[in-house]
Amino acid sequence: MSDVPVEATAPVLVLVAVQDLVNLASCIRVAKNFGITELRLVRPECSLDPYRLEGVAHHAGDVIAAMQVFDDLDAALADLSYVQALTGRERSAKRRVLRPRDAAAELVTRAGAGRVGILAGREDHGLQNEELDRCDVLVTISANPAYTSLNLAQATGIYCYESWLARGGDEIPFKPPRHDAPAAPHAEVEALFRDWETALHGIEFFKKREAPLVMRGFREVIYRAALDAREVGLFRAIGLEIGHFLRRKGVMGSPRS
Repeated sequence: MSDVPVEATAPVLVLVAVQDLVNLASCIRVAKNFGITELRLVRPECSLDPYRLEGVAHHAGDVIAAMQVFDDLDAALADLSYVQALTGRERSAKRRVLRPRDAAAELVTRAGAGRVGILAGREDHGLQNEELDRCDVLVTISANPAYTSLNLAQATGIYCYESWLARGGDEIPFKPPRHDAPAAPHAEVEALFRDWETALHGIEFFKKREAPLVMRGFREVIYRAALDAREVGLFRAIGLEIGHFLRRKGVMGSPRS
């Protein structure tokens, strides 16, 4: 399986009249986080200094270098067959509006027939009606009705994540442990219990407790943890070292037979 969802289904991110360099850099960073590597800017109103952008969008120099700038929206959308617009404002016109999860699923489906895009922009007033008119469907992120306005980078991040999930992002397996270890043999686990019982006797832990009951409870904890051989060895070493320390200090005698 590929390390990332199929790049052919990744949408193009189109940002209109971005006003703040930090917001732009944040959009770049989150886009790359979720496998979107093509950004198009329409009439940006902030600096496009690559050095400053990468200062915020660390390790995204490749996306920044490939970024395209357009004078008008139609040119930026010309080769896209399906475009969704992110907007948080209610519209009086009858438009089809989707929530991000449903929209992302549709975005992936449409990507099978041609290139698709996500349109967002303008930190202060969002997208204008004329810009929304050029999109197939509107996408609105649900939020607290008393405070629905989302920062451009936040809204972009939420939807980029949803598109990543729809493209199979969660199917990527977790990185395996660096030092995998086999299951611990029974003899080693029993030795762990003996070492710890000796150590607990040494610090007089059982003075007012019944040793068999305490050790039975300790066994249950260790069994539930399902330690591998390396972890059992670590816990054995801790128990043994407690005993060695107590003997060096003259607190405990030789190991019990």
